[in-house]
Amino acid sequence: MGLFRKKKKQQLLDYDGKPLKVGDQVMSLRYDLGKCTIVEGENGIEYESMETGKRVLYAWMIDAHTENQKVRKIEEDD
Repeated sequence: MGLFRKKKKQQLLDYDGKPLKVGDQVMSLRYDLGKCTIVEGENGIEYESMETGKRVLYAWMIDAHTENQKVRKIEEDD
């Protein structure tokens, strides 16, 4: 029945399928957040807008079709 199954740790992927982790910078595709940083909030993983300071829970950013996040990871050029 699975009553005592361990929860799988949530693997966050950006819109293009790239893995995401706390501390990454992303460009939000929803809620006019603009450039965001992924942070650990009181209710779990959140996106914090670097422009407005507004925070949005990761669950609000899930794309229904792909189940990936509606953000694009910002890659640092080395």
